[in-house]
Amino acid sequence: MKYQSQKVALAYFSVAMALFAIQVFGGLLAGWIYVSPNTLSEVLPFNVVRMIHTNALIVWLLLGFFGAAYFLVPEEAERELFSTKLAYLQLGILVIGTLGAVVSYLVGIHGGREFLEQPLWVKFGILVAAVIFLVNISLTVLAGRRTAITNILLMGLWLLSLLWIFAFINPDNLGLDKMYWWFIVHLWVEGTWELVMAAILGYLMLKLTGVDREVVEKWLYVIVATALFSGILGTGHHFYWIGLPAYWQWIGSIFSTMEVIPFFAMMSFAFVMVWKGRKNHPNKAALLWSLGASTVAFFGAGVWGFLHTLHGVNYYTHGTQITAAHGHLAFYGAYVALNLAMFTYAMPMLRGRAPYNQWLNMTAFWLMTGGMSFMTFVLTFAGTIQVHLQRVMGEYYMDVQDQLGLFYAMRFGAGAMVVAGALLFIYSLAVVRGGAPVGNGVGEAA
Repeated sequence: MKYQSQKVALAYFSVAMALFAIQVFGGLLAGWIYVSPNTLSEVLPFNVVRMIHTNALIVWLLLGFFGAAYFLVPEEAERELFSTKLAYLQLGILVIGTLGAVVSYLVGIHGGREFLEQPLWVKFGILVAAVIFLVNISLTVLAGRRTAITNILLMGLWLLSLLWIFAFINPDNLGLDKMYWWFIVHLWVEGTWELVMAAILGYLMLKLTGVDREVVEKWLYVIVATALFSGILGTGHHFYWIGLPAYWQWIGSIFSTMEVIPFFAMMSFAFVMVWKGRKNHPNKAALLWSLGASTVAFFGAGVWGFLHTLHGVNYYTHGTQITAAHGHLAFYGAYVALNLAMFTYAMPMLRGRAPYNQWLNMTAFWLMTGGMSFMTFVLTFAGTIQVHLQRVMGEYYMDVQDQLGLFYAMRFGAGAMVVAGALLFIYSLAVVRGGAPVGNGVGEAA
């Protein structure tokens, strides 16, 4: 670790991992409710459990992105952060907003819009925190060296924050409301977040493989260009059935098909960098997570997304368990695994240690990835049966759900495997066993 202000990232990563634990336990409880629907129905209804599960996911991923930016930007810009006090203030606002949102959900106060259920004051808090972050990180970059990694990271984070403004727009027209809703939910995860993913993955490859910066930057610009070209109009695959003009069926089908390209490029980039690499980096766990993130993202976001993105197919599959299969594997590969790769790389240096608990960390990778993969296959089969019985044969929704019990039981088992892996991962980074101290409590740059 070259700069003292990078220590800010430790607080962000710690809070993110705590929310990660809450998120996976919320998902496990939601999975059990599919098996036994009346579980906690009086105390903690399913819609509240799902809100906590999905909102915790979004918040801890954002905290991971913010922490990653605070860790890598000083090294890329070759200077200390503009203000560590602003960074801690931002974290405090986000933590208070998160706790406030959870308490609101538990007492039945929420906005009712999926993923955007936060009370209005929490939305404003998130906006203030985003502005603080952008000022802090932008002034750091502008005062120092500028690289392709910081340029792409800043572009992604600026666009991400600007799109949040649509969270405040809630028109009476339901079709218009859904269109603006997708401006956030889709253009985040299949647009701006892809830029953040590319920047963080590029940084990790640069550090873990020792490949020349020029090679990394060329790949990054290609990935970013294809991500924006396909992702912006690819939003149209969410506009098929919400009351928008029919031409979106063609635009959505064509451009969302191309969304496979940037994820394939990221997977290829990661493996080519390792193949060309000249460095035998000691942190093998971070390298495993980096390669795993790009690979699972390609299958989850790319392949499983393509499976039901054409409007003729989506007519039957939208809103079924096939959507859930795609969503779980895509989020896990593209963003969960990437954040965990960054945590694995940075935490030893933040704690002044050589890479530690790597065997436990890599075991956690295989547990989580295996569990999520099995869950995806189970939900894909469940969704296929659901499409046939419900959308083709015309059986009632609840009658079909009664026939999917075995798949939901297997999904719960897969979820338990993911939770076990998550807890093992958190333990591997939180508890230092092995890993010699480096320097005077401050790790050296990788």
